[in-house]
Amino acid sequence: MRWLFAAQLRPFVLLAGLASLVLNLALLMPSIYMMQVFDRVFASRSLETLTMLSMLAFLALALGYCMDVARSRALGWAGRALDRSLSSEALREILHDASGVAGRASTDALRDIAQLRAFLGGTGINALFDAPWLPIFLLVIGLMHPLLGLAAALGACALAVLAILNEGVMRGRAESSMRASRDTTRQAEVLTRNAEVIIGMGMTRAAVAGWQVHHGRLLDAQARLAAGSSRFAAAARLARQGLQIVMLALGAWLVVDRHASPGIMVAATILLGRALQPVEQLIGGWKALVDARGAWRRLKERSALPSKHAGLALPPPAGRIEIENVVFSATAQRPPIIKRVAFTLDAGESLGVVGQSASGKTTLIRLMLGIWKPQAGVIRMDGADIARWDRDALGRHVGYLPQDVELFAGTVAQNIARLGEVDAAQVIEAARLAHAHDMILRLPEGYETQIGDAGAILSGGQRQRIALARALYGNPRLVILDEPNANLDAQGESALAAALADLKSRRVTTVMVSHRPALMSQLDKLAVLKDGALEAFGAAPAILARVHSVSSRPAHLAPVTTAEPREAFA
Repeated sequence: MRWLFAAQLRPFVLLAGLASLVLNLALLMPSIYMMQVFDRVFASRSLETLTMLSMLAFLALALGYCMDVARSRALGWAGRALDRSLSSEALREILHDASGVAGRASTDALRDIAQLRAFLGGTGINALFDAPWLPIFLLVIGLMHPLLGLAAALGACALAVLAILNEGVMRGRAESSMRASRDTTRQAEVLTRNAEVIIGMGMTRAAVAGWQVHHGRLLDAQARLAAGSSRFAAAARLARQGLQIVMLALGAWLVVDRHASPGIMVAATILLGRALQPVEQLIGGWKALVDARGAWRRLKERSALPSKHAGLALPPPAGRIEIENVVFSATAQRPPIIKRVAFTLDAGESLGVVGQSASGKTTLIRLMLGIWKPQAGVIRMDGADIARWDRDALGRHVGYLPQDVELFAGTVAQNIARLGEVDAAQVIEAARLAHAHDMILRLPEGYETQIGDAGAILSGGQRQRIALARALYGNPRLVILDEPNANLDAQGESALAAALADLKSRRVTTVMVSHRPALMSQLDKLAVLKDGALEAFGAAPAILARVHSVSSRPAHLAPVTTAEPREAFA
């Protein structure tokens, strides 16, 4: 259990170890008290001696109580310190994974941290701190009589061999059970996320049947683990009871042969039971130890252990964007999604990104945000590689409205303030800039309206307009909008057009993906993507005229002539 001496835990573990030493020394007192009562009080019939011995015994027990409480508190502090040290970094890594190309992330790291915290704060770990003091009890028994000490040492060795066998047999079963549990949990999470599709298309029976396969493997693994654990735990209990019987019989033989007193016989038997009890508890609770060790190993493999590094803080950006021969592919086996795209956008300019479906528009803006990193080329903001900016520092200067709008449980004001401390003036300013202020005031409680998980009480258009206000919160210098009008009605479209005009007057660099020419005509430049390559780039009027001339050709010249105006770029 070397992980207990990690830097985050070492001070608390050493304090718990010191408390365990004093506790175990104090727990020697009942046996010594019993020996003295048998050998001195009965022989002398002195009530004064009995009184003094009783007082000393109660003082020792009071000290043991204080040390037991101190140990529990130290281990509780260790669990909280571990959680504070690891959980934030683990969640940060989960969010980073979720924003990656695969778009999937596992919360296993948070579960592992919770498991370690529960283990450190539970009672099972006490046996781990009591077991190392077994030699003290064996030494005291040996001082009572060498033969009793030898018998106690052999019994302790027998239980130690049983513990080693338990480790070898149960480790694989425990890890197999843990893997099956995680697979079952992940499968349930996937089904829950897609509940609407499953219920809507009558897939419930097939989905539950698939989950039951994973769940059946979990039940089988847990049954094998429970069967093995129960056998070893029963063997440990019987072995300890048997050793106490042997010790009592050996002590009785020594008493009959006048080599030891009755007090020594009873005290040695009780001491042996107390000494072997932690070893028995370790064998019975070995699964918890294996799970905790596995959780720590997985955290190290995931690099969830914190690594502090501070970079030089860059000045606030003006918003100049340079894209230099960027190439991006989701995996090495697939062809590139973005193929040597290069252009420059000066600070304060606005750009529309257009193209057919799957032409790479959303991928390009994710690269521009620094969420994804290109395999070749670089995207710079004010001359610095945007992927190397500190994400929290850069985020204050960037506004982003994704294609799939996600809001968070809480108030409208909290969502606009990006889940940070609500600055009322900036929240209202962002809402006014998004031309959503009046719409928000009409909600039941205005800015204090609780919107529910994912903005459940709002319509799609309301969610989109609040998300636009969130993107404009804090006066960002770069605003990126991916299909900002997908769910807007005519009033919302007008508000969006007004917001774009305000951004232009404030000289905010704006990048927008949309299929509607009316919005694109407000922008300075257009970039046309086709199959991931930059087919055209230039002033918006020239590009719009070119697209319009292509879409208005006769049928024998133009491949598509029936598109609606809003689909002219699709």
